[in-house]
Amino acid sequence: MNFHGKSHKFGSDVNTDYIISGKYKFKTLDMKELARHVMEDLDPDFCSKVTPGDFIVAGSNFGCGSSREQAPLAIKNANVSAVLAKSFARIFYRNCINTGLPVVECNTDLIESGDELEIDLAAGVIDNKTRGIQIPIKPLPEVMIKILNDGGLAPHFRKYGGFNLD
Repeated sequence: MNFHGKSHKFGSDVNTDYIISGKYKFKTLDMKELARHVMEDLDPDFCSKVTPGDFIVAGSNFGCGSSREQAPLAIKNANVSAVLAKSFARIFYRNCINTGLPVVECNTDLIESGDELEIDLAAGVIDNKTRGIQIPIKPLPEVMIKILNDGGLAPHFRKYGGFNLD
């Protein structure tokens, strides 16, 4: 899987209520509507700045808080291609894979907002075109890449009639 886009950087401990505020989670299940409000508590203009393929970049513990799948689904529906962070909250990480949103663990200190990035999950590297550096990433297990390639866990199950590691 390869991705190309620009970075939108946030800090550490970004919880799921910052990703999509609780005031929206209980009003609608329309992911396109929720996507219009992604990250607005931290950057009210975020959704107007994002172009398809862009990345959310953060520090440590991204996605802490609730275990609802609305947060990764809203990010995915906001046309963000992947989330890059030093570390992720465990349940959020799993929900991202399940919903087909790639998550990349790496040293995000080497990325600033607006940097143009190319990510090659198979090669395990981010090419920061703006800074002229390459950043190694923590490789995803092969099964997770298969699930992501299939669009998430439910499509993966439909494709294989269950869980398939081959």
